[in-house]
Amino acid sequence: MPKLTPDEQDDFLAETGILMRIAVVRADGSPLVTPIWFLYENGSIFFTPREKSEWFACLRRDPRVSLCIDEQPLPYRKVIVEGAAELLFDVGADDEWRDLYQRIAQKYVGEQGAQAYVQNTIEQPRGLFKVVLDDAKVTSWRMPLESEDGMGIWHDRYYVPGTHFE
Repeated sequence: MPKLTPDEQDDFLAETGILMRIAVVRADGSPLVTPIWFLYENGSIFFTPREKSEWFACLRRDPRVSLCIDEQPLPYRKVIVEGAAELLFDVGADDEWRDLYQRIAQKYVGEQGAQAYVQNTIEQPRGLFKVVLDDAKVTSWRMPLESEDGMGIWHDRYYVPGTHFE
C-alpha cells in the first residue's frame, strides 16, 4: 500500500481547496464529523471553530480528534490524523492571531476573498486550535504510480488467500 513520502504529504496538506473533516466526541459518546477549512504550517494543522459551533463545545470537553484530509480525483491521496487538539487562543483573542485566520481563508478563497471573508465574519468569535503531527498518529495513502505494483493498492489484510490480479 503506497504511503505518501514526507515531501508528498507536506505538498498535499499545503494544497489549496482541499477540505478537512474533523471528528470529535459528543458528551453522549457519539461522533460528530464536520468538514472545515484548515492550514498546514510547520508540521501542525490549524483550524478555527466559531464560538457557537457544536464541535467547539465538544473540543472544550474532550480534545481528542480524528482528522481526514483526502481528495476525490486521482491519485486519491489521503492523510488521517488521530490525536489531541490544543486550544492556542480562546474566543476574545482573535486579534492576536488574525493573520493566521487570513492565511486559512486565503487557502480557500484567494487573497481578496480572504480579506472580505475575514472582514465579514470579524464579529463572530472563534478559537484557534492546532494538532501537531509529530504528537499524533498519522497515516497516509495514495494510489500506486505507474512505476509501482498495482497489487499494492490495499494492505495485505484486505485480500483473501489466493487473490490474483491480471
